[in-house]
Amino acid sequence: MRDHSLLADSHAHLNNPDFKDDLDEVAKSLGGMLVLNAAYDVESARKAVEIAERYPNMYASVGIHPNDSGKATEEDFRALGELARHEKVVAIGETGLDYFRNRTDAETQKKSLLRHLELAERANKPVIIHCRDAFADVMPILEGNARTGGVMHCFAEGPDEAGAVMKIRFFVSFAGNVTYPKAEKLRSAAKAVKSDFLLMETDCPYLAPQSARGRRNDPRLVAETAETLARVRGVSFDDVARITRVNFERLFLKKRQEGEIIYWIRNSLYVNVTRSCTNRCVFCPRVENPVVQGHYLGVARDPSAEEIIDAVGDDRPDEVVMCGFGEPTMRLDVVKAVAAEMKKRGLKVRLNTNGQGSLINKRDIVPELVGLIDVVSVSLDAADEGTYNRICLPADPRRAFEAVCEFTRRSRDLLPKTVATAVVLPPREVDISAVKKFAEETLKVPFRARELDLVG
Repeated sequence: MRDHSLLADSHAHLNNPDFKDDLDEVAKSLGGMLVLNAAYDVESARKAVEIAERYPNMYASVGIHPNDSGKATEEDFRALGELARHEKVVAIGETGLDYFRNRTDAETQKKSLLRHLELAERANKPVIIHCRDAFADVMPILEGNARTGGVMHCFAEGPDEAGAVMKIRFFVSFAGNVTYPKAEKLRSAAKAVKSDFLLMETDCPYLAPQSARGRRNDPRLVAETAETLARVRGVSFDDVARITRVNFERLFLKKRQEGEIIYWIRNSLYVNVTRSCTNRCVFCPRVENPVVQGHYLGVARDPSAEEIIDAVGDDRPDEVVMCGFGEPTMRLDVVKAVAAEMKKRGLKVRLNTNGQGSLINKRDIVPELVGLIDVVSVSLDAADEGTYNRICLPADPRRAFEAVCEFTRRSRDLLPKTVATAVVLPPREVDISAVKKFAEETLKVPFRARELDLVG
C-alpha cells in the first residue's frame, strides 16, 4: 500500500459539503500529505481557512470560481482580501475562465480574473487558474497580468499548450482524468512537462481516477494519478511523489531546499560531484535552477570523497552514477576514490561526462578509469564543431569538440561500455539523426537520445 504521507495534493475541495460527515476521518488517513483546499466562493474560502487551522498539513486558497463570478459582490472581494492575509492562505483562486458551462458571460469572467490577479499581486501569492474550453482567451490575460506566478489546475490540454503555460513560468497540475483510457493527449502533455513545473491534484470530490471513476474522490486517490505520471514519464512512484511535493513547497510555501550530495532517481544513486563545468549548455538550468527530478543540487561547496562515501552508506543501488550538474572529471581524484570504494562493494559505476576530461586534466585520463568505471555516458550533443560550440558554449571552443570525440574513442576501446547521448532539441537547433549517425558510424559507439528533464 502506498504511503500517502509522501504525496502532495495541490488542489482539493475538502471544504465541499460532500465531506461534512467524514472530514476528520479522511484528514487523519492522510498522514503528512500536503493538501491545498481551494475556494470557489467566499463561504468555501472561510471553510478552507478553518480546515487549514485545524490540520497542520493543510493549506487554503481564497477565490471565486469563474462560474460564480457573476454573483460576486464588492463585499465578497473585500472578504477575500481579508482572508488572503491569513498565514495559511497560500494562493488566490480558483479563478479563471470557463466556457464549457457558460453560467457567466465571458466579459464578467475576465473582469473577475483580473481582480483576482490584482489581489494576488497585493498579497504576493500565486494564483490558481481554472481553464475550461478557454485556453486561447486565458493565456493573453495571464501573460500580461500574472506577476506572482501560479498553477494551471486540472490541466486538460496537449503538449503545445503545456509548453505555453511553462513559458510564462506557471506550474501544470494533473488530476485523475490523466488516468482515463482515452486521455492519450493529456498523457502526452504529462510527459512533456518539465519536472520543475509538475504538480498533481485530485480536484476532489470530483474527477476520481479510473479505478474509482463515478465515485467521490478524495486526496488518498492522488496516488493513482502519481502512478500514471510515473509510468508516462519513465520514473518511479517515489520520484513523482518527491518532485510534486517539492514543487508544492516551492510554489505555495516558498520553501528553500538544502543541496543534496547524493540523490535517487528510480533505482540509481546519483553523486553530485561538482557544481563546476567547462560548458554552459543552452538547455542546462545549472545556474538558474539547479534542480533534477525534485532534487536540489545547489550545494554550498563541492563534497569530498569521504563525504560522498559516507552519504552513500550501506545503500545497494542498481548503479552509482558520477554526475551532478557539473562536469565530474573536473574533480577526477574524487571520482576515482569514490568509484574505487563502490567497486569494492561490488556496485556498478557509471560516469556521466561531457567528454572533456582529458582536455581538462591535460592528459589521457581514460586508462585511469579502467577497473573503476563500468559505463561511460558521453554528452556528445552535436555532429560537428560549429553546432557543438553553439549549443554547448565550451570554455575552449577550438579544442572541445575534438577532445570529446577522442575521449569517446578511447573510452570505447578501453572501458566495458561507452554510449554517446544528445539532448533532443528542436530540429532547427540540432539534427538528432545526424548526431546519431556520427556517433554510430564515425565514433562507432551506441547512441541514445535524451529527452531533457524526464530522466536523470
